[in-house]
Amino acid sequence: MHLDADTFLSVVRHTPLVAIDLIARDPAGAVLVGRRANRPARDWWFVPGGRIYKDERLTEAFARITRDELGASVPFDQARLLGVYEHLYEDNFAGVEGFGTHYVVLGYTLALDHIPAALPRTQHRDYLWLTPDAMRARGDVHPNTLAYFPAR
Repeated sequence: MHLDADTFLSVVRHTPLVAIDLIARDPAGAVLVGRRANRPARDWWFVPGGRIYKDERLTEAFARITRDELGASVPFDQARLLGVYEHLYEDNFAGVEGFGTHYVVLGYTLALDHIPAALPRTQHRDYLWLTPDAMRARGDVHPNTLAYFPAR
């Protein structure tokens, strides 16, 4: 269910959002990250993901989010729950001052048997495949993405 901008802004102001992040690995073990086009976390490299809608089953949300973020639906049973994470941002999608965005995120790891030919450009402007070590060596991968790859 899509909300109009004013209603969604009120939700963001008053409640946490529940989302799924996709830790998608290619056959060589690199992870897909995209440069965020939108707030929050605009201009940071971040794993793909999206929020779960009201009354949307987890399996339905996973199928929609993989389709929207990876260009093809991935069956839910091909993913593994990595953990539950909390993402707090100082800003919000509308850039309204005075409150940030709070996400409770289900991080799912999945293997892609091929690199998608055309990745969607709605949420991310560019994409890279990076190893966790390469992500940690950069200064522009968001800390919330780095949390999926603790240093060993």
